[in-house]
This record gives sequence, C-alpha cells and structure tokens, in this order.
Amino acid sequence: MKALVYDGVETLNFRDVPDVIAGTDEQLIRVEAVGICGSDMHAYLGHDARRPAPLILGHEAAGTIVGGDHDGMRVTVNPLVSCLVCPACKSGRENLCPKREIISMPPREGAFAQFIAMPMRNLVEVPDNIALSKAALAEPLAVSWHAARLGIEALHPSMDRSAIVIGGGAIGLAAALALQAMDMPDVIIIEPNDARRAYLNDHCGQTTVAEASGPAPLVVDAVGYGSTRATASNLVESGGVIAHVGLGDDAPGFDVRRATLQEITFIGTYTYTAQDFRDTAAAIYDGRLGPLDWTDNRPLSNGAQAFRDLRAGRVAAPKIVLSPWD
Repeated sequence: MKALVYDGVETLNFRDVPDVIAGTDEQLIRVEAVGICGSDMHAYLGHDARRPAPLILGHEAAGTIVGGDHDGMRVTVNPLVSCLVCPACKSGRENLCPKREIISMPPREGAFAQFIAMPMRNLVEVPDNIALSKAALAEPLAVSWHAARLGIEALHPSMDRSAIVIGGGAIGLAAALALQAMDMPDVIIIEPNDARRAYLNDHCGQTTVAEASGPAPLVVDAVGYGSTRATASNLVESGGVIAHVGLGDDAPGFDVRRATLQEITFIGTYTYTAQDFRDTAAAIYDGRLGPLDWTDNRPLSNGAQAFRDLRAGRVAAPKIVLSPWD
C-alpha cells in the first residue's frame, strides 16, 4: 500500500510500505480522508521525541471497513486505544488510561496511509449523507468538545456564559463551535494571522480579533505557548476558568500568583473520552457544529507540500484533509 512516511526532520515521502494486516480483534479500514494535526507538525519539525522517524503519522481518519461482518460500513476513527480495565477506563475517562496508545505513535503506525487496522470499539458509524472528509474531523472536534465541556462544567453558576478562544486553527475554531453548540453563543477568537482571521470571519461566521481583549469568564488556550498562557492569565476574569488544550511548548507564562489570589481554575485537557468522541460524532451528524466546510482538501500524494505550506503559513483554512486515493 501507499503511505506518507515521516523519514526525518521536515522530510516526508509518499512511498510503498508493507500492507496492513488486521489482528483478530481489529477491522481493516480503507482510509478515505485523514487530517493533518498540530501534533503531526510537531513531529515533522523534529519536536516530538515520541514520534521517531521512520513513522507513518496521522490520526484524524475516516474510511470504510473492508471484509468481515461489517464490510462496507463507513466509519470515523477514535485513534485512542485504551486498556479497558484500569480505574480510568472503568470510570469513563479513557483518555487518562496509563496504557493508552494512539495511532501515529509507536507501536501503532498512523493513518497517512491507504489502510489502517483498529478495534471495532474505536469505530463510530457514519451516515450515508455525511461526507467522510467531514467525518474525519470528529477527532479534532472531539478534542475541543472535551475542553469546552470541562471548561463549562468548571464555571461558577453566577458567571456569564461567554468565552475567549486563543488561536484560530482547527482546535480553536472547533472549541468555538463546541461552546456555541453548548449554548454559549458569545465567543471571540483571537487569531493574529490576517488571512486566517478573514477566513474565520467571512467563511466560518466567527467573531475574531487580532489582539487580546477581555476579560472573559472562560478562556480556552488552543495554542499552548508560554506567551499564550500569559495572555490567558491576563484575560480570564477573577474566579474564572482557563482550559488549556494546546501543546505548543512548556515555557513559563501561566500567572500562578494571580490564579491563586483570584481563584482562577486552570484545567489541562488532553484528547477526549470515548463518550466525548461519540457525542462529537452525533453533533456532526445532526448539524450542531455547522456545515464543517472549512477544510482544504488535497491528495495524500501531495502531503509533503501540504506540510511545507502549513510550515510557511500559506494555509488560510483551519484544517487540511488528505485523500490517500487521489
């Protein structure tokens, strides 16, 4: 089969790799659409020791089951494989499983390929009226759905239901969409890139600004750099909540003194539960997350150029989705 392989820093090659063989408890999936995530970019730049070359990246996938009792079923893929037996898994917090694995990180190869194999429990059926290129957005949308849910749950009942999202990439836009789907209509996105800000305004119907303004009861940091943590610390209201979902760096920036004196809640939020993933898929299917027409669709064979374009800031759309068969 063909795959886009990370062979070294800023080096991706579309080439032949051994065919995937599904295990006894797995389904073979023909990948029809797979998104590029920020974590893929971190690996591409050599910033993620957990993803050593050579490796097939990619974990935001949707496709069709091939063979077996479910042959032909259209599915979106939850890439987190958990143990099912630890206290976290038994309590429905599979994202905290100490033995969790994710495709695109050893020992599991990723979905920048024509086929992958996954357990049936990780697959959610996609209705015929939903494009698989949209269904592939379930994974990044679930990340933000989880962050939005935790942030809202942590807000004091007396506080206004409004939020600021830092970052207008896929996770930031998805956070805004999730918050709006959860009856928080007053959301502002901070995005410094002029082209992306215009795209979010004109194409996605979002309210965006170039620079920080506030305060707000809930601030979602969808970037995760020291500078954005500092911005979040300044923007959040006293007694408010910061939901930190970005993993840009580990530099200082969070204002611990202000958080202590003003009783600010800081929530580190990573991935999602299995229920969050299913709830996100349902919200895609019933339209609560909007038309989801903000992707840049390209062939997987041109994936290396897509990464170069992202690296150079030439992509206005929040998400690039690749097709392994074009």
